[in-house]
Amino acid sequence: MEMPTSQKAKLQIRGTPASRGIAFGRISFLKRHALPSERHEVSDMKAELERFEKARTDAIAQLGNLYEASLEKVGEQNAVVFQIHQMMLDDPDYVSQINELIENEHVNAEYAVDFVSKKFADMFKSMDNDYMQGRAADVIDISRRVTELLLLNSGQLIPQKISPSQGQPVILATDDLSPSETVQLDKDSVSGIITSDGSSRSHTVIFARTMGIASVICIGPSLNPSLEGKFAIVDGGSGIVYIEPDEATIAEFTERKRTEDALRARLEQFRGKETLTLSGRKIHLYANIGSADDIELAKASDAEGIGLFRSEYIYLSSPDFPSEETQFNIYKQVLEGMSGKQVIIRTLDIGADKTADYFMLKPEDNPAMGMRAVRICLTRPEIFKTQLKALYRASIYGNLAIMFPMITTVEEVKQCIALCDEVKKDLSKNSIPYSHNVSLGIMIETPASAIISDELAQYVDFFSIGTNDLTQFTLAVDRQNAEISKFLNPYHHAVIRLIEYTVKNAHDAGIWVGVCGELAADEGFTHELVRIGVDEISVAPSSVLMLRARISTLG
Repeated sequence: MEMPTSQKAKLQIRGTPASRGIAFGRISFLKRHALPSERHEVSDMKAELERFEKARTDAIAQLGNLYEASLEKVGEQNAVVFQIHQMMLDDPDYVSQINELIENEHVNAEYAVDFVSKKFADMFKSMDNDYMQGRAADVIDISRRVTELLLLNSGQLIPQKISPSQGQPVILATDDLSPSETVQLDKDSVSGIITSDGSSRSHTVIFARTMGIASVICIGPSLNPSLEGKFAIVDGGSGIVYIEPDEATIAEFTERKRTEDALRARLEQFRGKETLTLSGRKIHLYANIGSADDIELAKASDAEGIGLFRSEYIYLSSPDFPSEETQFNIYKQVLEGMSGKQVIIRTLDIGADKTADYFMLKPEDNPAMGMRAVRICLTRPEIFKTQLKALYRASIYGNLAIMFPMITTVEEVKQCIALCDEVKKDLSKNSIPYSHNVSLGIMIETPASAIISDELAQYVDFFSIGTNDLTQFTLAVDRQNAEISKFLNPYHHAVIRLIEYTVKNAHDAGIWVGVCGELAADEGFTHELVRIGVDEISVAPSSVLMLRARISTLG
């Protein structure tokens, strides 16, 4: 590895941590074909439509080949994105808008594809949802592929190799990488990735993590061509890129890389194994996810199930109430994707810091304690029943558990169960199949639910403790208010006692209890959760192996 002779660190640029790891190399900006998309008037619309259709079908064929080639590199759960891209190219709305633009405006296909691509990408980027923002990269990727084929098929372009080749591994720099560009990178040529834009929920980031390439995204204008050829260190864990670091910094990160590589190798030893304490007690280690696409990441992390599927993101990414059919297809995909492992889906938790305009919720001075979650569901049962019907229809495709958030009374639980019974009766009446083994649980995230957990346990199959809300409500500290964050102590004895009390009451009633808030992934608190007797812990996919290793050291 070539090291710079400079003795002084000249610059640090910061972005968003995307893929853990440490990488060394000289910065090389990705050279792409310039794809002309200027507007030209065409006289033969039929021929232009045929040009577009050939490029589109060729792109679909390419993606099929890319799927096959990617199976070994990133695994089936990740390679499936290229099948999703095939479906996107078959999307009637996408295809029809391009065709209509060619027909009605008499424009060339390149311009039409570019125009519609930007329209769709801007729509995704404007959404207040990381997952949907990540879909902007997908629509840009498929559109660029079609445009390249339009130009290749007309002899205006020659094929281009993606990976740079400079003899030594480089830090690849660009505005953003597409999933197809990422999966085709040669790890021997590219040691790290830095981008000015991007999304932490994109398939590109998932691929980078799977391939073990240290990555920092969303650096912004600080990542500019003046950095070409400069030696850099990428710290994918902190999101910092060190430009022309001094010898002390290089030595420090060389040692850190050695340590991290050793840790990664150690963690891999826990892949495929049960999560057991020193005494042999089994703890179920699940993953928290926010979308069906996150199943790929959960499986890659070796999660034993899904402890929290945040169904509210379906609503947040939709311009209107998602239909029963839309929800059914998403839940079905998640359940099938987990191949019989338990999937706990939380019913919509809209309100507080997660809002969708079409709910038309009234402004509130204190929305965290206002109309949210189960309160919306019970106040507007037609919305709730649509979700429940979709959930029960999907239940035959896997191991489903339904969890109700923001519970404070026994009566609320009874009402939720009654609506479930009503939905099941309707399904039976219409000869629509559903599983009769769906578990029902509630979130313990208010002091009220913790204190009456002995009563609540008589009506449900499990508890899941949401430590984020439980902490803020117990301590009367708004977790969204940065000015008082120092008063938000998740280790407060009152919080711990409520967790202990909840676990005891759950076990006395013969039901299991999990934890799915931020404390679940806090390695410094894991010993407390094990001591208290928690049965299940659900964390971000990236924390699964680390926590399994930690639990293996505890009694």
